[in-house]
Amino acid sequence: MVLAAPTFPTSSDRTMMANEALAALPVGLAGQLDKLTVQSPALLDTGDSSPQERNTRIPFVNAPRGHVRPFHAGAAGTSSYKTALHCLTEAIYYEAANESKAGKRAVAQVILNRVAHPAYPSSICGVVYQGWSEPVCQFSYTCDGSLARRPVERLWRESGEVANAALRGHVEDAVGTATHYHADYVLPYWAYRLEKVYAEGRHIFYRFPGRAGNSIAFSARWNANEHYPAFDPRRFETLDEQPQEQLAQSLPAHLQRIPTERRADNDIGGRMDPASGWRLSVPDPVAASKSLQFTLEQQQGKAAEPLEVAALGTRLP
Repeated sequence: MVLAAPTFPTSSDRTMMANEALAALPVGLAGQLDKLTVQSPALLDTGDSSPQERNTRIPFVNAPRGHVRPFHAGAAGTSSYKTALHCLTEAIYYEAANESKAGKRAVAQVILNRVAHPAYPSSICGVVYQGWSEPVCQFSYTCDGSLARRPVERLWRESGEVANAALRGHVEDAVGTATHYHADYVLPYWAYRLEKVYAEGRHIFYRFPGRAGNSIAFSARWNANEHYPAFDPRRFETLDEQPQEQLAQSLPAHLQRIPTERRADNDIGGRMDPASGWRLSVPDPVAASKSLQFTLEQQQGKAAEPLEVAALGTRLP
């Protein structure tokens, strides 16, 4: 038996698929893909209602969520696989470190769905870092300074386990063909233009409406061309300073720092507002002691076997 050699799409094929995918989008949406983010220009003012309240008013689509084929990133020891694993682990960590395993898997599936959709880059690092050097990026952690913070080892390891399973073919069916998500404490304008399909933890997931969100539209192949951008922490120096100024200006009068007071502008933990009904609450020392002991026991427990995820702070090619 003779097996035919696999065929890979050429650049012209990919351009044609991308054009077809964009043509399937509703009028006006195709030219706004780079703006479908959760950065401030895309967020709506919810007025007297909270974003959570407004988000609950958006109904889930009454249709099957769709299904995508399993993703396989080739041999685990290759450079492409290692770099893809690092990019996916990083995205899961910074986007969903405190989410459940299901929440982490959902975020990973959205990234893989984008890789398979012709409207987006055909690599994991390409999807994650799309727009990272521009004023507007697709995944906010790549351009808001989050990468300057060193990850927590346990949560990084958990994120790596989820990423490894996703690259080896796990499909989070609950997400379906979703290509977007946002936290429930914000409300982007595009939440009303896409189809709401799933919610897990603090995240709400959406897919493209119409043919662009159908399973058949996810026809692009992983190109295995994975590159990790060079990260320069100095790029975020001004970002680190800006929130402090904004915070100090936005605080109510009773929390504004007194010039003679020796504390940082963002240190409001020791201030109280009696007018708001504040009451002294002293924690139970017995309960607090048990909680501390439990945490220490957890931290001293045997660490899980490490995955082939690059060490924290390692720069990949």
